[in-house]
Amino acid sequence: MKAAIIGAGLIGRAWAMVFARGGWSVSLFDPVDGAAANALSACEAGLSTLAAHGLCDDLAAAFARISAAPSLAAALDGAAHVQENGPEVLATKQAIFAELDALAAPETVLASSTSALQCSLFTEGLAGRARCLVAHPVNPPHLVPVVELSGAPWTDPAVVARTRTMFEALGQKPITVKKEVDGFILNRLQAVLLVEALRLVGEGYVSAEDLDATVAEGLGLRWSFIGPLQVGELNAPAGLADYLTRYGPFFARVAAGFDGEAALNPDNIDRCIEAWGAAPSAEAVAEMSRWRDARLAALAAHKRAAAPFAPAPASSADT
Repeated sequence: MKAAIIGAGLIGRAWAMVFARGGWSVSLFDPVDGAAANALSACEAGLSTLAAHGLCDDLAAAFARISAAPSLAAALDGAAHVQENGPEVLATKQAIFAELDALAAPETVLASSTSALQCSLFTEGLAGRARCLVAHPVNPPHLVPVVELSGAPWTDPAVVARTRTMFEALGQKPITVKKEVDGFILNRLQAVLLVEALRLVGEGYVSAEDLDATVAEGLGLRWSFIGPLQVGELNAPAGLADYLTRYGPFFARVAAGFDGEAALNPDNIDRCIEAWGAAPSAEAVAEMSRWRDARLAALAAHKRAAAPFAPAPASSADT
């Protein structure tokens, strides 16, 4: 099987690694001259990180499956799946998808990695709009497996199902967004946490460092294995309903006082930026990104090795 990856930036390169590791041939295209060819070394380095943690069985074979395409038409030729990673600009996205729809074979699935644009906004006028959807990853997708699949009202459900099956086979964790919503699911959850983090730091309740430590050394440890609903399930003797009954009034008080506009006003944002400290250099960001990727690879390897929870069968005494 062949995947066409359109756009050779951070996300495009990571998608190339995902497909190549999964046994697909990958054709990487970028409209900037030389960008796709220059991205190959970054793909090799990323695959090396995966291999070092047992997350890529054959580094050389996976890297050999990635090639730079000389043109968009060449990238699309024979592709079963297209993953587009262009700019987050609606007019640009509309133009890219019009070209993809015109050039790709009718059976080719056209997916976008967009983080903020709903599928219906850039596919409505396309002849092949039924084969279009958003497949929104988390950065970096070769290390964080969730992929949000969000179609337009006219997207063929069979296309969503086929894409979900494909990503599962590649080792990703697809989730289906059942109807379009601004920001999809992950970004909406992330936005709530970030806005409250800005309020708590900006209004002086906690330092920026301690706020981040609360998530990295607290919430994040649980969330790396279980989500917020299952956390509730385990935090009360009788499960989620019991948990919400016990703590519902507190949650209601917090929700009533949730003021996103105040948290995002320029003065509060300035206070938060000052509390966080000076922006790092580009070299420091690159070094920290490499450190993050190595830690994510180690966590992914740990999660892969850990047996999933399986409840014990009910005994006769339980019934």
